[in-house]
Amino acid sequence: MGKVRPKLVKRVARELLTKYPDLFKRDFEHNKKVVSKLAVIPSKKLRNQIAGYITHLLAIEAKREKRVEVAGEVSEAGA
Repeated sequence: MGKVRPKLVKRVARELLTKYPDLFKRDFEHNKKVVSKLAVIPSKKLRNQIAGYITHLLAIEAKREKRVEVAGEVSEAGA
């Protein structure tokens, strides 16, 4: 069973990622500091949820890029 996140967390995280894609990394602690600087978040828990979701999205993107890279190598070897 996956984690259930509020729409607010997802919306804010996606907005921050689209506006500032170069500022975020796959490190939660770094993302937590960046979220604090970029947005006024009323609670520590909400800030951590947003930073965690950003970290999660970046990890998914890295896996997707790795999968595409491996698939590209396989198709080149078969050609």
